[in-house]
Amino acid sequence: MTHEDLVLFGRTGLAFLLCYAVGFERALRGAPAGDRTFSLVGTAAAAVSAVTVGPAPQAIGGVVTGVGFIGAGLVLRGDRGMIRGMTSAAAIFAATGIGVVAGTGHYWLALLVTVLTLLDLEVRHLPVLNRLDAHRYANRMAEDADEDPGPDAPPLGPLG
Repeated sequence: MTHEDLVLFGRTGLAFLLCYAVGFERALRGAPAGDRTFSLVGTAAAAVSAVTVGPAPQAIGGVVTGVGFIGAGLVLRGDRGMIRGMTSAAAIFAATGIGVVAGTGHYWLALLVTVLTLLDLEVRHLPVLNRLDAHRYANRMAEDADEDPGPDAPPLGPLG
């Protein structure tokens, strides 16, 4: 076993631990994908990235494309047309990013992305920070979105 092998093991192991933490949070919240799914995605992304970043960097694009299929499988249309699983699909994409970044040797960036991902997933459950959750204020805006401007209203412009 060479020093290079140990470095690759460390990169992949770090991706596993960081993505497992994100998946653990998702499992605690009852999401459709949990710690095993997240750690598998992150570990695989790190392994592919670690060995292909030099000779075949386009392989990372293949990893991201493949994860899109997993994310699509997490998104479900529930009762009354409501879409569910979007946050888990986005978190799977984030876990892929964590794996790619760790696999390419950017350990501190992988840790930062993990912390930011966990913060994003937990913001509505943390005291004080839960004030930053937009869902808290959504009912105040519902009236604005439901109003019909009527036939005499000025045009909204090129986008609307």
